Amino acid sequence: MPAEIGDDRNRFADARGLKAGASPRTGWRVAPPSGFSSSFSPADDVTRNPNIMRENHQNHVMSVHQAAREAECGRSSRTGMGAGNDAQLNSRQRSTRKMAGAIRELPNPHEIHDAAIAMLDADGTVVGWTDTAQRLVGYSAGEVVGRSASVVLQLAKNASRVQAFAEQCRARGGWSGNAAVRHRDGHTLNVGLRISQLWGQDGAVHWLVSGTDIAALSFASSSGSVRESILTRTPIGIIVRDRELRCTWVNDAIERQQGIPRDRRLGRRLTDVLPGLEAEALEVVMRQVLDSGRTAVHEYRAWPPAEKHREHVFAASYFCLRDADGQTLGVCCINLDVTGSRRARERLAILSEAGTRIGNSLDVMQTSQELADLAVPLLADYATVDLADSVPLGEEELARTSPAGGRRPVLRRAGVASIHPGIPESPWARGESVFLPPHAPQISVLSSGRSHLEPVLDTAAGTWLDRDPARARTIHEHGIHSLMIVPIRTRRAMLGLAVFIRTEEPTPFQEDDLLLAEELVTRAALALDNARRYAREHSVALTLQRTLLPHRLGDSAAVEVASRYLPADRHHGVGGDWFDVIPLSGARVALVVGDVVGHGINAAATMGSLRTVVRTLAAMDLTPNELLTRLDDTVRRLTEEDEDADDHDQFAVAGATCLYAVYDPVTRRCTMARAGHPPPAVIDLHGKVTFPALPAGNPLGVGLGIPFEAVELDLPEGTQLALYTDGLVESRDHDLDVGMKRLGAALAHPGWSLEDLCTSVIETLPTQSPSDDVTLLLARTRSLSPSQTATWDLPSDPAVVRTARALVTGELTRWGLDGMVPSTELIVSELVTNAVRHASGPIRLRLIRHEALTCEVSDASDHPPRRHQARSFDESGHGLSIVAQLCRRQGCRRATGGGKTVWAEQELPKDAGKSTGCPGKRFP
Repeated sequence: MPAEIGDDRNRFADARGLKAGASPRTGWRVAPPSGFSSSFSPADDVTRNPNIMRENHQNHVMSVHQAAREAECGRSSRTGMGAGNDAQLNSRQRSTRKMAGAIRELPNPHEIHDAAIAMLDADGTVVGWTDTAQRLVGYSAGEVVGRSASVVLQLAKNASRVQAFAEQCRARGGWSGNAAVRHRDGHTLNVGLRISQLWGQDGAVHWLVSGTDIAALSFASSSGSVRESILTRTPIGIIVRDRELRCTWVNDAIERQQGIPRDRRLGRRLTDVLPGLEAEALEVVMRQVLDSGRTAVHEYRAWPPAEKHREHVFAASYFCLRDADGQTLGVCCINLDVTGSRRARERLAILSEAGTRIGNSLDVMQTSQELADLAVPLLADYATVDLADSVPLGEEELARTSPAGGRRPVLRRAGVASIHPGIPESPWARGESVFLPPHAPQISVLSSGRSHLEPVLDTAAGTWLDRDPARARTIHEHGIHSLMIVPIRTRRAMLGLAVFIRTEEPTPFQEDDLLLAEELVTRAALALDNARRYAREHSVALTLQRTLLPHRLGDSAAVEVASRYLPADRHHGVGGDWFDVIPLSGARVALVVGDVVGHGINAAATMGSLRTVVRTLAAMDLTPNELLTRLDDTVRRLTEEDEDADDHDQFAVAGATCLYAVYDPVTRRCTMARAGHPPPAVIDLHGKVTFPALPAGNPLGVGLGIPFEAVELDLPEGTQLALYTDGLVESRDHDLDVGMKRLGAALAHPGWSLEDLCTSVIETLPTQSPSDDVTLLLARTRSLSPSQTATWDLPSDPAVVRTARALVTGELTRWGLDGMVPSTELIVSELVTNAVRHASGPIRLRLIRHEALTCEVSDASDHPPRRHQARSFDESGHGLSIVAQLCRRQGCRRATGGGKTVWAEQELPKDAGKSTGCPGKRFP
């Protein structure tokens, strides 16, 4: 595109006093005078290429039509729109269609450039002819000049009609409409015709006839409809100058447009009437037209007397007038007010820019700032975007104030922009709370949902500013003089306010500025609502997952633990990873890590279900392989139920993996099994990292029926276990082996704390925004000292019950737990008695003192005891019920080599460990 044209955005910046590459308000600009003034930038060429201007206008119209078609189809820009945005979409469609129709009706300067121009004297004789007239009707200047206009007008065949038409023109000062014009070859043209009365010196009258081919206009129309020429419906100002550029003829419209009386203009050059660079530049254009004979178009700005506070844009077309010999008589200038067209193009350019700059992310703060950045300086000098506290900004909710007369909303500044460095107009930074004074227009906009336009801001006494002296001071200090407030709303919620302010730009906001602001805010509201709903759903999913994960991993007598959970990046949402540390009977502990396939709320909900199932199964004291078998059955049942459901595509369980390990601090042994999960890492006391050969097993829910296998490892005290999900070791760019080597290297630091090790492992990730959840659970084993346990092997003899009570009483006395002797004796009596009566073989009694006091009775039978609901008069069946009343937990587990262990757990008194006979620490 030629440099003299530039794109619409640059031309719009010029109109606002901005130059490409310049800071706001540094471009040269003429202040609006009383009457007429033009503006001219030395960086621009003084002529505009009319062909490119024509093409540019048509492209704008085509762009609007395309936007209208897209709105009809319900398309959205980049972000999805739910049903809640239907109202905004329909409003946007109506706005786009309205703009498309408006631009079709706007004046197009290239029509004037193509117009055929002829000048007649008072008697209707042609005295001036142009090249465009010759192109339209085929007659050359030599064939027409000096002859009556009846040569080309069809109505000239009827003398009476000619006379009546002439009288009508004299009475009305001109005429406009469609007329039939005869071409030189004989065919008739349908021409949009305007006959304008011109005034010369001493009251002389001439007529300027301008016409355009209606058929050509309709053919060029993007809609194909029959067009009406702007010559017949738009006022045009006309000036005719001689070869010395002295004004010889003018019409009344040019005086109304520019405010210069014709007596002051006639006989003078433009530089005599308006001295300055602008007049000199325009005369350069006119001399080029005289020398070349080609039509030229130049745009300038003016403030008509009728609207001194509103800038208008005019397009001046310059034609070379010729006499009968084809010699140059002078130059004719036709001025057309293209303010509406220019502003429509500017609005279209801004809306086009909004489509690429607003809503590029699902972050409400960024989207709000994008709206403010777009508005400044294209629309306003200062703009703010304040969101209501109902919009999630990633921070705590704002408190609401309650002044007299009702609750006043509190907003938060989410976006702010200004033409001034440092944004001195804003007393609040982004993210800070914005409190609104009573009776402020913002309150009215929030309550009514309607925009507020104040072209000239009223700062007089008695307004709402009296209650907000800080704002009033800011308004006066920075020259704030025009204001627009637009609500940011969706069909279901009021999101906040967008405020547009002018300080340096002297032109106040008008209705068309408000329409543009509302369209911009509507587009931003769609993006903000999408971001708001995404943030809410993301927060719900993340909160759900973190709620289902352990809130606190406290150390126990068995292990010291630390963990890290890094959710997937925002593009994929949260996932189904989980981990858990479950206390078991006998001071044992279960370590669990699992991973549900998928992301989002569904995966998190499935994870919560499986974690609950694992905890329930762990309470049954199942071995790791038995627990995984039952968990696999559960996942398969859930999958089958989801497949039978109508909405199984949304909520189907896609599968999961799991690693389950049980560590016993008494025996220092760890039993583990896995279901399709990565193997654990074992770090010995010297920092050597190994991955034990643990049978992989099938993922949960596959349903192949292959049993899970458990492996038992001896773990000396201080050994570390690392359980993790595949997101820690797998990535799109690296193999699993690479990730496991990286993990092993990060864990090979025996002297580090578990927290430091967790941090080290996470820092080795290739990216801090992984595509899959990352879960890491570290455990360092502990062991119970021999002084914390007591074990006795007893024969299967009813008489041994008394011996068992005596042994327990003596041990509790040595531990300083005399207060627990009565209840423990009764528990031991019942458990040993059951073992003697219902089992065979030797009996083992064990006391474990850790965080609680555990009493265990083991026998060779595989049948767990069953608790009966004994009646009050029954002589037996009360044993387990008595035990349940004396302890906080009880249960039964199967032994690895066969048999079972029945246990009961009692709470230790708070002063346990202070007596002389017990260890100084509850556990090492």
